[in-house]
Order: sequence, then C-alpha cells, then structure tokens
Amino acid sequence: MSRPVRPVRPVPRTYWVAGTAVLLALLFAAAATVAAANNRGSADSGPSAGAVAPRTPGLRSPDAGFARDMAVHHQQAVEMSFIVRDRTQDEAVRTLAYDIANTQANQRGMLLGWLDLWGLPKVVAGEPPMSWMGASGGHGGHAGHGADAGAAKPGALMPGMATKEELDQLGTASGRDAEVLFLQLMTDHHKGGVTMAEGCAQQCETPVERALAQGMVDAQRSELALMADMLRQRGAAPRG
Repeated sequence: MSRPVRPVRPVPRTYWVAGTAVLLALLFAAAATVAAANNRGSADSGPSAGAVAPRTPGLRSPDAGFARDMAVHHQQAVEMSFIVRDRTQDEAVRTLAYDIANTQANQRGMLLGWLDLWGLPKVVAGEPPMSWMGASGGHGGHAGHGADAGAAKPGALMPGMATKEELDQLGTASGRDAEVLFLQLMTDHHKGGVTMAEGCAQQCETPVERALAQGMVDAQRSELALMADMLRQRGAAPRG
C-alpha cells in the first residue's frame, strides 16, 4: 500500500530574495579572502623581475578608513538583528535577521583581519567617522578630508546608524511593532551602508576590498527591495 504523497510547498519569495542576497555577499567575501591570501603569499615570496609588490594602505587611506567604519557599521546591524530575533515570532523577519547577522558578522571579521594584515589600528583616536570619504591620496595617509562630501563631523553617527534611543525602543517593542521598527531601522542602515560601500568601490585601491564593497552594494540593495515588500505587507513604509 503506497503512502500518500505530500504536496511540496513553494519557497516563499521572502526567503528566496534574502537567501540570494546573502549568497551574493558570502561569495564575494570568500573570493576576497582567497585573493587576499594569494596576494600575501606572492608578496612574501618576493616580487618577480619587473613586478611591483602591492602597497600596504596608509593609516588614513580610504581602504583603512572604510574597514574601520564599516566594521562598526556592521556591528550595529548584527546587534539589531539579535534584538528583533527575541522580540517577534514572525518567521520571515527572524530569517532575514539571521541572514543579516551571519553575513555582516563574517564580513566584519574580514575587514578587521585586513587591518591586522596591514598592521593598522582598528580605532584611530580623534578620527571623525567617514573622513576617509574625503581622502584623496590612498596610500600616503596624509590626505586632507575636511570639506568633501561624505565627511562627518566629530561625534556624528555614520550614515543610517540607529541612535541609542532607537535601539532601546526596538528592545522594548514586540510583535508587529518590533517587526516594523526593525525593518525601518535596517532600511536606513542599509542605505547608509550602500553609500559607504560605493565610496570604497570607487576610492579604495585594494582590489579585494573593492570587490567586497561592490558585493555589499549588490546584496544590500537586494535586501532593501525585500524589506520594502515586507513593510508593505505590514501596512507600513520606510521612514523618510
């Protein structure tokens, strides 16, 4: 006697888009890691005749500044994702939060690892956030960064980052209210992240870092479209 065949449930669009975005980011991260290791191995073995060894980014280069700032930016995304995980039972939101936390924690580790590889500090005292966006001399580390677009004032938050009050609000919300607030905050966060990653894709001189930054742009734009859909499903919309 044959057993009844259970119908196969289609994969919801929410999970498909989120999974695609995460896969893109992780593929870029994996490729960047392999390329960085290969580049270092080539440098350690000595340049061949006529070859130029890759330069190490300077302290205030776009490469180093992006790594420092995006590591902080990613850390807050991970924090918000863990907060909402405990504030709702909605499977779609929890899945998205897990994907964001997993991807951005991995990317953050890469960024901090590069700073270690370059022998540069993870924090520079007195350096305003986003000052690297105005830097114009990648490896020298002495470029001015005051008036150019993208530079932030001392003590200012980076683009899209939530305030302490907003994080506290997310931590006390629940159910639909928590879902909507998380999606709104993460939408702002991703928009800021895209701006930063586009800056590195244009200004950074380390090829693997540029590739990772472009991967962030592509993945976070995909998640922005997904989050807009999820907000509409909840009768809400992005802020601003």
